[in-house]
Amino acid sequence: MRYGFSKTVSLNFDQAIEKVTEELKKEGFGVLTTIDVQDTLKKKLNVDTNRYTILGACNPPFAHKALQAEEMIGLLLPCNVVISEHEGQTRVAVFDPRVMTSLVDNPDISPIADEVSSRLQRVLAAV
Repeated sequence: MRYGFSKTVSLNFDQAIEKVTEELKKEGFGVLTTIDVQDTLKKKLNVDTNRYTILGACNPPFAHKALQAEEMIGLLLPCNVVISEHEGQTRVAVFDPRVMTSLVDNPDISPIADEVSSRLQRVLAAV
């Protein structure tokens, strides 16, 4: 995956969400949004899918720096973390903010994206 990092974890789905949220907090992130994709698709389309939740993670100091450097960077925020379940296995994936540097022609974004990427990779490693 060129736009993120992922791994299968030994935790069940609910435990993974709890652990990811805890590890995000350790790295200075809060969860702004929680999207239960399975529930949404069932309600809106009456489609049955695997469990799939998107956490919209934000580290306010880095978000502020990025917004100061590039006002419309908000189109690419927050950093999404996905917890999914497939065939009894739980997978955690994190967005790689360095992808933004290929979309935004602003060198001030690179060091911010690098640091946020490092933090999100530490979150993934700790889960």
